Amino acid sequence: MPHNDGHWHYAAVLMGSPVRLTLEKPREALAASVFRLIKQYEDLLTVNRADSQVMAINHAAGHHPVAVSRPVFELIRRARAASLLPDSAFNLAIGPLVKRWRIGFRGDSVPPAHELSALLPLTRPDGVLLDEAAGSVMLARPGMEIDLGAIAKGYIADRVRDFLRREGAVRGLINLGGNVQTLGSGWSIGLKRPFAGCDALVGALEVGDRSVVTSGTYERYFEQDGQCYHHILDPRTGYPLDNELDSVTIISAASIDGDIWTTLIYGMGVDQGCAALQERPDIEAIFVTRDRRVILSSSRQFRFRLLDDDYRLTDSTA
Repeated sequence: MPHNDGHWHYAAVLMGSPVRLTLEKPREALAASVFRLIKQYEDLLTVNRADSQVMAINHAAGHHPVAVSRPVFELIRRARAASLLPDSAFNLAIGPLVKRWRIGFRGDSVPPAHELSALLPLTRPDGVLLDEAAGSVMLARPGMEIDLGAIAKGYIADRVRDFLRREGAVRGLINLGGNVQTLGSGWSIGLKRPFAGCDALVGALEVGDRSVVTSGTYERYFEQDGQCYHHILDPRTGYPLDNELDSVTIISAASIDGDIWTTLIYGMGVDQGCAALQERPDIEAIFVTRDRRVILSSSRQFRFRLLDDDYRLTDSTA
């Protein structure tokens, strides 16, 4: 439907989140095709459908390899490579820990330490075995589970961007709930204030032809005995990552890079994260810290405006 900003807006609920598509002119058929495309990829990649290809791999853990489609194989390959980086906080094999914590679902609580210790050996990414010739994936041990939730939205957002370009769209935006991919210039993307209302913003980014991916501790969490436990788990310990950060936003050309790097950067923290990004001029980060600082690793690909006086802006640490 048209909006007073001069764009046309379309929405659907997919992947458990509201999905919003913005176009510069009315194209109902194109919007419907976009939502069908997202649903197709969701069916391939989700762990919430018993008959998805990812679940077929998980069900066969420790028994036999499973041949999968090329998109699923390539996405698993990419996620495995990120998981095997030295001291990586990204781990596609983290499924058993995610399932045990149940953060964001009914019944979430802090698991006993001995249960988490027992699950850690099942989360080793080198136990995800790929056969290029057969196009198959096998999990080395029974009980292993891969979870592509940390990378699937970025992959799908990039596929939607490519589809829109093929269909002749010059300007558009797809918001997959935390993953925003823009087509064309002049887009303003809000940066949420952690643990505040839906409309409360720390600031806004001006970007064009870039992806903006935000991951924050406030997205899914619970409190127990006065402590907050969020959904960003550290595969090295089995517990939620505990550092100075409330959120990380990654600005990049590809949304899949945003998915990977938000998790990697969370594991590194501000100083190490900024140092790592010096080697990646194509990727930039905005850190929001618990002590209400907003830190930009750099700002070559975007402009940032601070909108909340409770926060202070640091232009660059790079």
